[in-house]
Amino acid sequence: MKTYHDIPTDGGSNVVGQVTDHAARVAARMASVRHVVAVMSGKGGVGKSSVTVNLGAALARAGRTVGLLDADLNGPSLAQMTGVRGRPLRFDAEGVQPARAYDGLRVMSIDLFLPDDRRPVRWEAPDRNAYTWRGMMEMHAVREFLADTAWGALDVLLIDLPPGAARLPDLLDVLPCLTGALVVTIPSGVSQFVVGKSLHMAAGRAGTRLLGVVENMSAYVCPDCGRARPLFPTGAVERLAEAHGIPYLGGLPFDPRLAACADAGTSFLAAHPDSPAAEAFRRLAETLTRVLTAENPEVEGQIILGTEGA
Repeated sequence: MKTYHDIPTDGGSNVVGQVTDHAARVAARMASVRHVVAVMSGKGGVGKSSVTVNLGAALARAGRTVGLLDADLNGPSLAQMTGVRGRPLRFDAEGVQPARAYDGLRVMSIDLFLPDDRRPVRWEAPDRNAYTWRGMMEMHAVREFLADTAWGALDVLLIDLPPGAARLPDLLDVLPCLTGALVVTIPSGVSQFVVGKSLHMAAGRAGTRLLGVVENMSAYVCPDCGRARPLFPTGAVERLAEAHGIPYLGGLPFDPRLAACADAGTSFLAAHPDSPAAEAFRRLAETLTRVLTAENPEVEGQIILGTEGA
């Protein structure tokens, strides 16, 4: 397969030069970011965006400087979940300043550029073969967010990927300095079936570091007694992680108040700090920090999150 460098003539468009320039801009912007972590699943509806937001908040409340990039351009939700939707963006000589959310989170989403809540993202493309152009334009937009946002110095940049097995390889094409990826699934067999395909595809990509699997909605928190009880048969997600040779980072219990806080754009960890779910996110943040800073990327032992009293 030919690459840009194999094109004998580009009609004066300087394609190679443009691609090289974009790559240099992304590399320069990411030089001040210690770790860039993609949050992926391959399957929609597993709570990936909720995990991204609350993990980011837990890291921030532990003293880390955290950025959140919403790479789901057709279904952006991070601006709403962090309470920054509708805020005007500020442009200066350094670039586009990310919106500031609770706990000091720095947020960038295409939702911040849309004129109103009802307006979807529309890609201008030729009438024929428009699907080809849309895919290219989506990744170009993600690259622009990475290159033009004045993130500043960050300890961690979390990138919320849209569903799809090919999303991580696409991101690696524009961001080869990616530290690694967190994989989110729920205990259902259908979710694991789809997520397993994403894991297999990621494992076949050179340079991909899978940091671990997070089991979302692993238990239900009783509103009366506050105890966490399993929603599904346990053990399947651990076996999924073991089958692909990556760490199991633990389970996050379902709590209806997570959705309520996301809808209101407020911090769940600030509102319900003593809940099992909040404790689970704090432990996940601690685990991820150890994984990112350890010389050996393997996590010693399985750390079960939010299952005390289950």
